[in-house]
Amino acid sequence: MRKFVFAAVAALLAVPAAAQQPPPPKLLVVISVDQFSADLFDEYRAQFTAGLARLSEGTVFRNGYQAHANTETCPGHSTILTGDHPARTGIIGNSWIDQSIARADKTVYCAEDPSAPGSSHSHYALSAMQLRVPTLGELTKARWPASRNVAVAGKDRAAVMMSGHRADQRWFWDGGRFATDLSVRQPPSIAVTNAAVARLLAAPSPALEAPPFCASKAQPIAVAGHAPVGTGAFARSAGDADAFEGSPAFDGAILTAAAGLTHDMRLGQGSAPDLLSIGLSATDYVGHYYGTEGQEMCLNLIELDREIGDFLSYLDSTGVDYAVVLTADHGGQDLPERARLHGVADAQRVDPALAASAVSKAIAADLGLTAPLLFGDSMGDIYVNRSLSSADQARVLAQALRIYRAHPQVEAVFTRDDLERVPVPAGSPDTWSLIERARASFDPQRSGDFVVILKPHVTPIGHVTKSVATHGSPWDYDRRVPILFWRPGFRGATVAAPADTVDIMPTLAALIDLPIAAGSVDGHCLDGTPAFCPQP
Repeated sequence: MRKFVFAAVAALLAVPAAAQQPPPPKLLVVISVDQFSADLFDEYRAQFTAGLARLSEGTVFRNGYQAHANTETCPGHSTILTGDHPARTGIIGNSWIDQSIARADKTVYCAEDPSAPGSSHSHYALSAMQLRVPTLGELTKARWPASRNVAVAGKDRAAVMMSGHRADQRWFWDGGRFATDLSVRQPPSIAVTNAAVARLLAAPSPALEAPPFCASKAQPIAVAGHAPVGTGAFARSAGDADAFEGSPAFDGAILTAAAGLTHDMRLGQGSAPDLLSIGLSATDYVGHYYGTEGQEMCLNLIELDREIGDFLSYLDSTGVDYAVVLTADHGGQDLPERARLHGVADAQRVDPALAASAVSKAIAADLGLTAPLLFGDSMGDIYVNRSLSSADQARVLAQALRIYRAHPQVEAVFTRDDLERVPVPAGSPDTWSLIERARASFDPQRSGDFVVILKPHVTPIGHVTKSVATHGSPWDYDRRVPILFWRPGFRGATVAAPADTVDIMPTLAALIDLPIAAGSVDGHCLDGTPAFCPQP
């Protein structure tokens, strides 16, 4: 697929080399690889030979952090180009409960306008309105009106959170094609890419050939209620869009769309710096469908390295002076069945009795009330039903706290009162306590009445359906992500000291000489990168 899609648009992407490159880069490229943990980066770094190997020649913060507790896609993407933690961005999860809205569906999607007629959390009117702070692209456009803010991603929420409220072009995968929520003219390359992907989907795809390193990871892992995983190689039947999304071919299509937008808009060739945000989603789907330590993830990352290499080669051909940052919205852990085989003795699936619906029924029976009393999942934000009297809300909350805190799979439970008493944390994220991590995810208007934190290695999937593994915890396997800064001609080093994804935005701002007022964002400029960090 990699060669197919690039070949399909090769003529379109051919551009003459630029004659001169000014000192600050004219194009910032920010790549987020969904569910690309620092553990995976460390494990595979020696195997990379193309794009990821090239980026690794820059400054590598191998201990980057999505520092907050609720390590989901939307909150993670909201930190990368705002410089702020979810407590300030307002993006506390992929969704949350708002019992005050008029519609029957009280769940709000993170990139939704819930006031739009007919919008629901599953069939929503896409919007950046939930994001409470500006992105780097917005600030750049405010300083230089000619600057372009462009995003393309496999998930709409990734594109929205990285581009924000003032995007010039924003494209995301939507049911077999790239679509946009903006009232903009479709660039020619999007039509070309969509046509190429449609032809690809219409034909079956053979299994990828596993190199020896990946073949050594091929071990079938039995999962109750699910087909064994661990030995897949991404063979795909004609028309199987789900299998396409959960394969390296998906990221190839996203990068092709990004290259096409770069060509059509002549990004990096104007009078002001441009920003191109790219959200690569295949690694997340592979992690969910197959786990992180089988042949599937190995093949995916080897192909991702090649795809990024092709994309960087295309950028080289434009002659544009560009700089790249690569990071992730969160990490992830392997499925517990394989983790136990690899020596993680406490790896297990969550007890279904911890689901908010199950606890709600138990409390209703004890207190003689009618369910539902609680809304939420088995971890994270849990909400008490506001239609209850104040006295009954207090009774339900007290009972829920007793149940959750007594369960052997629960590490901690924090109430909103607990969290409101804790200052928003600062400093090195590797030293943050559990309640500080939870505080960084807390918004008083959107967060639950209490937060449940499961113990390490408890996977919050009780009954397996499509996904066998996931993320979302405050533990470092979900928080720790790589942060790579690279620019042609700049050679950096691997840095062991912790960094935070909120540091990316102010670092890039310094790189293009965009002033950021002290204290206006949570992050700070990172020394040792291509940026010259101003002294406070």
